[in-house]
Amino acid sequence: MRDDESLILGPAAAASEQAAGPPGTAPGHGATPGHGAGTAPGPGTALGPGTEHRPQLPLPWVRRLVLVALVLAALNLRPAITSLGALLKEVRDGLGMSGTMAGLLTSVPAACFALFGFAAPRLARRFGPGAVVCAGMAAITGGLVLRPLAGGTAVFLATSALALAGIAVSNVLMPVMVKRYFPDRVGTVTGVYSMALSLGTSVAAAVTVPLTDTMGGSWRAGLGVWAALAAVAVGPWLPLVRDRSGQRQEPRTGSVRSGAAPATGAPAAEPSASAARPAAPAPAHGERGRIGRSRTARMLAGYFGLQSTAAYVTMGWMPQIFRDAGLSADKAGLLLAVTMALGVPLSFVLPPLAARMRSQGPIVVALAVFQLAGFAGLWAAPAAAPWVWAVLLGFANCAFPLVLTMIGMRARSGAGVVRLSAFAQSTGYLLSIPGPILVGALNQASGGWGLPMALMLVLVVPQVACGVLAGRNRHVEDEL
Repeated sequence: MRDDESLILGPAAAASEQAAGPPGTAPGHGATPGHGAGTAPGPGTALGPGTEHRPQLPLPWVRRLVLVALVLAALNLRPAITSLGALLKEVRDGLGMSGTMAGLLTSVPAACFALFGFAAPRLARRFGPGAVVCAGMAAITGGLVLRPLAGGTAVFLATSALALAGIAVSNVLMPVMVKRYFPDRVGTVTGVYSMALSLGTSVAAAVTVPLTDTMGGSWRAGLGVWAALAAVAVGPWLPLVRDRSGQRQEPRTGSVRSGAAPATGAPAAEPSASAARPAAPAPAHGERGRIGRSRTARMLAGYFGLQSTAAYVTMGWMPQIFRDAGLSADKAGLLLAVTMALGVPLSFVLPPLAARMRSQGPIVVALAVFQLAGFAGLWAAPAAAPWVWAVLLGFANCAFPLVLTMIGMRARSGAGVVRLSAFAQSTGYLLSIPGPILVGALNQASGGWGLPMALMLVLVVPQVACGVLAGRNRHVEDEL
């Protein structure tokens, strides 16, 4: 056995590997008689359905590096979006966009998250999640460098899509990295990177307009400056490209190594020609069945999609609503920053709280109440109490760290979390695409924000229904 296999397989698996003797030893002859020879499950013995090898935790310095990498990555998962929301009017004027096209632009994040999010699990299986997130940070950097150079709407959309592709795969794999490296601290670490995500979101919303003013008023410079932060995030992921510590080796049933002795200690029969070929391993627990058959997975996808719709309407259109109500660009950007900044402390508190609850339904309902009040205020009188509406929607936006926490809790295994995260996020983002487009189209058709905000109020009802059902104490593996 290699020296690092005990970190991957865990103590029980490592012990059975050693009991089997070195490679090439005859089956059943690698252990001292009377100490488990022929009784302890060797590496060739089929594992029972309830057997599970728990890996040892990765080395402390690896976990510290991963935590730094997660925080830096999270800081870069939203500035590409909120910096554009703060300068959307200037970008529209500069590129000659209509209201409907601007609505399409605010839906590009959801479309990219859905499209590229579906590819994340396959890429992670082939290259490892660390390598994929590292590539994602590089794609964000490249997209943010190229986007300000665009001379037309099509190129602007394409370069935005490059950055958003990197964000998409990173979105899906962040819960996977937490589950892999911090299985004992899922709620706490989810809170840390959710807090960093909210911090990056709010800072980009708050300082993009002032930075643009200090750089001569060019929206191109204001958008491009965020490439520097993305470039910094690439570095910590480079050592993790080939790291496999903390990877759970899921038990695979029904696969027996050629020539392995039976568990009873009987001598092994001479392998036949067909038996000499290794049997195809059965799927690991968490890899069986179509994930879409799980009701919990579908409800998580619905909740993720509807909360994403509300979040992207808030990030993409709220500054414009305030500016149309007579507020300055600086103040509108600051109000968006307040909305996003509230997620910083709340994202740290909410996931551990949700992780201790058997059902997260009560939190879903509480956040929905804030959402209803915030959108109702934007509908009725956006300029009357803008700070109140911004704070209310800031509380409502904490549905994002909540749903990430639920993804980690609704699957038992690492393989289950990968599949559930990809399904819930990709399907959810796909569902959220029409929302910002409809908001832009309704605003252009009606000339106001009454109809768009009425739409957002109606969507709260199915959001609560999906969230309450997804928050029940269930595991998707039991529903496949």
